[in-house]
Amino acid sequence: MELDKDLLSRQEARNLAAKAKKAQLRLRTFSQEQLDKIARAVAEAMERAARELAEMAVAETGFGNAEDKVQKNLFGSRTVWNAVADMKTVGVLKEDAQEKLWEIGVPVGVVAAIVPSTNPTSTVAYKAIISLKAGNSVVFSPHPKALRCTLRAAEIAAQAAEAAGAPAGSVGCLTLASLAGCQELMGAKDVNLILATGGPAMVKAAYSSGKPAIGVGAGNGPAYIHHSADIPHALACIRRSKSFDYGTICASEQSIIVEKDMEQAVLAEGKRQGFYFMSTEEAGKLAKLLFRPNGTLNPEIVGKPAAMLAEKAGFSVPAGTAVLVAREQEAGPTRPYSMEKLCPVLAFFVMESEQAVLEKAVEVLTHEGAGHTFSIHAREEGVIRRFALEIPVSRFLVNTPSALGGIGKTTALFPAMTLGCGAVGGSASSNNISPRDLMDIRRVAWDREETQTFATQADARLVEIVTARIMERLQTRKDER
Repeated sequence: MELDKDLLSRQEARNLAAKAKKAQLRLRTFSQEQLDKIARAVAEAMERAARELAEMAVAETGFGNAEDKVQKNLFGSRTVWNAVADMKTVGVLKEDAQEKLWEIGVPVGVVAAIVPSTNPTSTVAYKAIISLKAGNSVVFSPHPKALRCTLRAAEIAAQAAEAAGAPAGSVGCLTLASLAGCQELMGAKDVNLILATGGPAMVKAAYSSGKPAIGVGAGNGPAYIHHSADIPHALACIRRSKSFDYGTICASEQSIIVEKDMEQAVLAEGKRQGFYFMSTEEAGKLAKLLFRPNGTLNPEIVGKPAAMLAEKAGFSVPAGTAVLVAREQEAGPTRPYSMEKLCPVLAFFVMESEQAVLEKAVEVLTHEGAGHTFSIHAREEGVIRRFALEIPVSRFLVNTPSALGGIGKTTALFPAMTLGCGAVGGSASSNNISPRDLMDIRRVAWDREETQTFATQADARLVEIVTARIMERLQTRKDER
């Protein structure tokens, strides 16, 4: 008799959540030193396995390239650990004697962590570290296209955590990847928080689960090259960002916007740096590959190099081509180049004025990507300030590769593989998600009027005593008469 995979997956999800809950009841009693030892051990183990996991991920998913995935794995392990090493997450975090207020860090409990196929191993490293650092257990739900590599990453993390003193079940992972199992995990009674990184449908499911959830929206960040920009540097940043792991980081640029008087300079320098500006015919051919008839991104183009995409579309590009670029002027569901493309493909908008650039950037983000990321290349602080006050994003990046700046590799943002989009993007947080998003703050507060109240009560008592004694003396004198 054939077993029902969905039923088995649902049961496994409940079992893993229950085991994680049992583990977390012990973890929540651990000191900061004990939690740090566990999180550090996981980071070191994942760092050692960076290449193994990168090669597994590329072989299984076909997305990106192994060298860049090695860097992602090192980022998700070593860089993340370095950022959290000195962070206090449990016990008394702060004592304010003047305000009579204490703050105590408390773990949220069991974290259900959804793992995307584009970053299937670096996400495991990152989410395991930030969860354990805050005293939580974590259960991973892999993407079906990345099951084996995600399982291997979770196995390495679990073994390292337990060897460092974590109870069994502190790190778990579904071995039967299915939508049913993922939904069961998100709704399991023992799960306290969902940390969802994935497509819009998955994030919507997380927020519909009835559990507290931190999800992220689509990235669709425009890059504005202002007339004050260092054009070669700006395009070098965009090339580095858009070709890194072949465009699979959601913070990567999805379009370039310039004013009319910048067009020729950007075109010339772009061609010199390996940007291929497609003809109308070529752009039309590629557009048919980018999205499926139902409007969703075609997984066959995700994380593929530019030359391969051109070949699939039926045209050739010069050797050394890193990014394909299509002319565009509008944004909307019928304009595929105006949407998120998880591959080295960009839209190119040419506007008449700075105000028109601002309006177009808002239009693009309103269509898709609100709350996520925007980048600007400029040396005039005035325009940076103006746009920063108007663009509806959580990450506004200046003169840096957007993919790497957005995740905190080339900027001072917290190093993260989950990037909150704020309320404008339908997310519960606008942060680069850190251990502080996976903990509660218990506040102990004294009545600030306590001293005054006691003083008033003491004064009243003193008056009462003095009055009584005066009355006694008056009575005594009266009696003596």
